[in-house]
Parts: sequence; C-alpha cells; structure tokens
Amino acid sequence: MGQALDQMKMINQLRKAQKDLKNELVEVEAGDGAVVVQINGELKIKKITIDPERVDLDNIHELERWLENCLRDGYAKAQEIASEKMKPLMGHLGSLGL
Repeated sequence: MGQALDQMKMINQLRKAQKDLKNELVEVEAGDGAVVVQINGELKIKKITIDPERVDLDNIHELERWLENCLRDGYAKAQEIASEKMKPLMGHLGSLGL
C-alpha cells in the first residue's frame, strides 16, 4: 500500500513539473533586438517578433541567420531548463516501471 502511494505521489510530481514547464519562458534575441523569439519549457515556440526598422530586406540572409541563431539558442536554453526541472524526478522513474 505504501509503495502505491509513493508511486502516485511521484506521478503527481511529474505531472506538476510538466505543467510548470508550460509556464517557463525563454526569450532570446539577435541583431540587437531585430529578432526576438520566445520558447517555453515544452520546447514550443510561443512568439517570434521581427522589428522591421532593423531589418534590411536587401539582405534577407542576415534575417535568416538571426532567426536560426535565436531558434538554436532558445531551444538550447529551454532544454536546459526542462532538464534541470525534471532531473530530480528522473531517478525515480525506474521504480514506477516507466
């Protein structure tokens, strides 16, 4: 009976951690703020902002590079946050049979 309660407690902690990740938000920018990307802890893009005043449409490759940099850096930071939040719980997954 105690083991089942421990398993339920751990499952609830995992669910809470996953829910919390939805609210974790990483914001990265490139081109001195020309491009801003927000990604949550679930690795979902929440918003991309492009400042038209700072973008040279004759140099679209620069904009593409800024977007690539923002996405790469944003995903890396969001993965780091997710890893840190889930790390304390991951060791207990084996005892749950997962």
